[in-house]
Amino acid sequence: MPYEYWVLAAAAAALAYAAWKGSEIMAIKVSNEKAKEIAGAIREGAMAFLNRQYRVLAILVVAVAALMWFTQSFGSAEKSIDSRTIVAFIAGSLLSAIAGNIGMRIATIANVRTAEAVQGSLSKGLTLAFAAGSVAGLAQVGLVVAGVTTLWLLWDDPEVLFGFGFGASMVGLFARVGGGIYTKAADIGADLVGKVEQGIPEDDPRNPAVIADNVGDNVGDVAGMGADLFETYVDTLVAAMALGLITLPTYGTRGAIYPLAIAGVGIIASLIGTLLVRTDDEKKISMAMGRGVLVAAALMAAATWYITDQFFGNTSLFWAVITGLVAGMAVGLLTEYFTSNQKRPAQAVARAAKTGAATNIIAGLALGMRSTAPMVLVIAAAILLAFHLAGIFGVAMAGVGMLSILGIVLAADTYGPIADNAAGIAEMAGMGAETRQRAEALDAVGNTTAAIGKGFAVGSAVLTAVALLASYIAIAGIDVVNIVEPKVMVGLFIGGMVPFVFAAFLMESVGKAAIEMVEEVRRQFREITGLMAGTAKPDYARCVDIATTSALKEMVVPGIIAIASPVLVGKILGAEALGGFLGGAIVTGFLVAIMMANAGGAWDNAKKYIESGKLGGKGSDVHKAAVVGDTVGDPCKDTAGPSVNVLLKLVSITALVIAPLL
Repeated sequence: MPYEYWVLAAAAAALAYAAWKGSEIMAIKVSNEKAKEIAGAIREGAMAFLNRQYRVLAILVVAVAALMWFTQSFGSAEKSIDSRTIVAFIAGSLLSAIAGNIGMRIATIANVRTAEAVQGSLSKGLTLAFAAGSVAGLAQVGLVVAGVTTLWLLWDDPEVLFGFGFGASMVGLFARVGGGIYTKAADIGADLVGKVEQGIPEDDPRNPAVIADNVGDNVGDVAGMGADLFETYVDTLVAAMALGLITLPTYGTRGAIYPLAIAGVGIIASLIGTLLVRTDDEKKISMAMGRGVLVAAALMAAATWYITDQFFGNTSLFWAVITGLVAGMAVGLLTEYFTSNQKRPAQAVARAAKTGAATNIIAGLALGMRSTAPMVLVIAAAILLAFHLAGIFGVAMAGVGMLSILGIVLAADTYGPIADNAAGIAEMAGMGAETRQRAEALDAVGNTTAAIGKGFAVGSAVLTAVALLASYIAIAGIDVVNIVEPKVMVGLFIGGMVPFVFAAFLMESVGKAAIEMVEEVRRQFREITGLMAGTAKPDYARCVDIATTSALKEMVVPGIIAIASPVLVGKILGAEALGGFLGGAIVTGFLVAIMMANAGGAWDNAKKYIESGKLGGKGSDVHKAAVVGDTVGDPCKDTAGPSVNVLLKLVSITALVIAPLL
């Protein structure tokens, strides 16, 4: 049987497991009526946002597909976009939306069930939350691999697959941007007015923004992160397949099929790893997750050795894949080091809050900037080693290696917002101090997995973008990108500028949405009699509507910038200048994304370090200063920084799609 069918079987196994485990979780009955009501409000808000966002995206997808089709009417046969590429674009958009929908649904079903499960024991809560995360993770990778493999079997042309990547990247960007704006507008409104001004705890039901805040955890950290890594995996696979055909012509189509084979065994390794994540000791939750990831990585490595030997009879590409796998883990560990409240860097940011918010913010910015150095060195070493082992195809396969166990990485990442929601529901429903404490223990680990997931997303984004740049140069027929040639240098500078302008739009968007949210929360505390006394109920729906409307309105301009900028540079300055543009965007985008993600993560965990009872604890002046720092960091780590990751791939895949037009 051809390898492609084995890969499809692995994808089918992932989807079947996700369906089975998802139905098992849905069948669990919820007995606490108050918790059920709160979870219903969160779910209703999350799905309402997603449905409205998809309506906007449907219009954008149709518009872009129409523009691609019009190139056939106005260009020659050589200078038009293939009809199959347009079909692949629509398929990529659709599957990306489906993947986000699955993640959102399971997360909003599992949160309240996790809160009830943790009443019984920590082990039950962990098992249920991680099982729900595995539904999202394995469904995502199953759809990626099934989609790419099916299109390959249909058309046997990696250039057509760039359309699939373009669709996934476009939807991924809007999901990341829209979800990021939503979640941070709600979070800032809840924190600044609730915690700082009113002095009430997090997830207090008296806070009008508390439901919107819990909805935001899902639309930002489940649908947004899922869409981000979905499109990253698609783009990595299609770039590797194209380079495999170009650089290994003596092996026929094996160079293109090899990345798919690695992805297939990665699915099985991830599935096995997820089954091993269980413990009843809250101090060993991180260890249990680490065990699952390490087992998945070990199985992946063993299978890759065998497959590489079967395909090529040597192990150079095996070591290139392992280079990416190790680099991904290194980036995740570095992210944890710089952002965990158990480590010195974030604790130093917390201590800086003793002299006020300004020094806390200065310390966080410095940490974010400093953290770029080791991560750049790790990625640079991975690129050099992979290139030495197997040329530019080796670099692409390092990216595939880094993403090979994405199923379990996404499971751990989705677990975070599920545990966070469970802790919030336990608080709002009055499920008892012990339940809240156990849920918070799960949530604390979720914060770490979320930070690692963001670092993993940044590292994989760079390797993917480098592979896409190499694919663009090969497809466009460019011999060399000469940076001293004036047009190329201009392209380089414009590319370096775009991530900053893009991030600035997003920061401003969060700021505008947050101002509206803060004013609404203040109004409710001021005008609703008995709200602080707990005798009146806040208008949660109004805050949800503000966050939804703002996010959908503000996500359009950054999306247009991401798609239009490479098209304009390519058409005005030419194919070589577009190569320079991509190089500039990759370098500055990588640094901006790392700096923002790690600074934001450190501010967040510095606040949590203080809330654990250190440096005065909750309600102290030190805590209030740290909350301000965390508020500054929120749009950095959850909106602008992660969205820049998607930007890098979207501009690169757009360049590949329009290459025939240049």
